Amino acid sequence: MAQAGMAAVNERIKESSGFVHRMLQEIGTVIVGQRLLIERLVVGLLANGHVLLEGVPGLAKTLSVKTLARTISTKFQRIQFTPDLLPADLLGTLIFNPREGSFSVKKGPIFANIILADEINRAPAKVQSALLEAMQERQVTIGEETFRLDDPFLVLATQNPIEQQGTYPLPEAQVDRFMLKVLIGYPNRAEERQIMERMAITEPAVSVQPVISPQQLLEVRQTVSEIYLDEKIKDYILDLVFATRDPNAYKLDLAPMILYGASPRASIYLALAAKAYAFMQGRGYVVPQDVKTIGLDVLRHRIIPTYEAEAEGLTAEELLKRIFEQVPVP
Repeated sequence: MAQAGMAAVNERIKESSGFVHRMLQEIGTVIVGQRLLIERLVVGLLANGHVLLEGVPGLAKTLSVKTLARTISTKFQRIQFTPDLLPADLLGTLIFNPREGSFSVKKGPIFANIILADEINRAPAKVQSALLEAMQERQVTIGEETFRLDDPFLVLATQNPIEQQGTYPLPEAQVDRFMLKVLIGYPNRAEERQIMERMAITEPAVSVQPVISPQQLLEVRQTVSEIYLDEKIKDYILDLVFATRDPNAYKLDLAPMILYGASPRASIYLALAAKAYAFMQGRGYVVPQDVKTIGLDVLRHRIIPTYEAEAEGLTAEELLKRIFEQVPVP
């Protein structure tokens, strides 16, 4: 990128990235701690990528998504996934009008800008597959008619890793459509004390102000897509992804441990998420540390360990950490 072009992008980023700080401040009036969770939600928002949140109950997953949605002047819809949910409950259905002898379309809750798919793994395969078209093609088919979903359209889903009774593991095709999978841990003692002091009242009254409109968000996304990605960084991203598919080529002793490596979506999403993370830091270019910081969240749900790895207690996370440690950084 020419020096003048880089300077122009940097200038635009300084002007437009201020809303991120205001957004984090607004969310901070409700959510204590959970910095990683909130930052990753903002990365998904900036990079136009769906986010899957996984953590035990009570870690403010649902509250964080609802609070983020309130910082944008847009339509938000929470859908509680349950075993008896039907695709029509999600997408909408055709309703017969006997007077006119014709069918009309009644649109479902998916026709919003930000969707909170709460406990997404509690709904059966039919409902999961109904989400696939919406998440990838940003469109929904009801009967013979196809409807475009409004921009921005983002699915922020939560799932609980424990209590597997009555749950349906997400199909690999659907998991792959999430740009990020974020694992959420417990708050530390100081944070939990603050949570207790703030929330241990009968009706915590906190109002969150919108800081950005959908149109402004779309303009910011355009700026994010223009962030400079050097050829060496592109090669680094490809090295990381290809190391999950053919570890031997990178002198990694992991071939018996990885059944399936990351799909091409991993390369696309890693580049986009790294650009969004650079934007949040107020930079017009991506550095290797951006890729390393966001990399685990982009890749952890895209590789499948072998039975041998599971027998040795090696998770996808630990295999990826080895790859990040051993693949040369430009």
